[in-house]
Amino acid sequence: MTDDIRASICAELVKHSDQETAAGGQRFFKEKVALYGVKTPVVAKIARSYFKSLKGRDKQEIFALCEQLFQSGYNEEAWIACEWAYSQRKFYKPHDFNIFERWMKVYVDNWAKCDTLCNHTIGEFIDQYPHSIEKLKDWTKLQNRWLRRGAAVSLIVPARRGKFLPGIFEIADRLLLDDEDLVQKGYGWMLKAASQAHPLEVFEYVMRKKKQMPRTALRYAIEKMPPDLKTKAMK
Repeated sequence: MTDDIRASICAELVKHSDQETAAGGQRFFKEKVALYGVKTPVVAKIARSYFKSLKGRDKQEIFALCEQLFQSGYNEEAWIACEWAYSQRKFYKPHDFNIFERWMKVYVDNWAKCDTLCNHTIGEFIDQYPHSIEKLKDWTKLQNRWLRRGAAVSLIVPARRGKFLPGIFEIADRLLLDDEDLVQKGYGWMLKAASQAHPLEVFEYVMRKKKQMPRTALRYAIEKMPPDLKTKAMK
């Protein structure tokens, strides 16, 4: 049955695919990515439509379908998988982190998959189980750049709510000198999100670290700050 659902979704995506859209999407990535060329609003509509047919399925069945979608390698199917995984947030349990971490290690191979899975699914999980932020800290030491970026971008939504500031600063410290620009942008984005609730604290952090912090991360971190603080940080 799960094979049938995934095959139907694939057929639907192929029907709405467009080579020009796929080529345009590829320009946002340094690496080659698998794209059908379906615009996000259409993908979202397909995701909602097929999710209705899953009424009564439990979380394990939903996650099994997500796994199949991830296995295709296509960004659009990964997007649907992330949406469906997030739909189960009321049923998350502590051991689900192991599933999300495995998806990150096995299936995430570009920034779009990383951010879509981390921003909502993993971010919501951390919000529910704050002790799991320690596992994000472990990601900062891994060779896999998507997990290092994920350590930061998983905290974007909680950071906007003013949560986890000490953990955010610790993760930023661990990633401070990372030589991957997408990781630098990731922790800069995390600091920018945190600055919305804690502008002075983030400003002070940036001022302490600015001599070491790569310019890319610095620009992201101060983007939402008041003009006077931004000017001081850029001096």
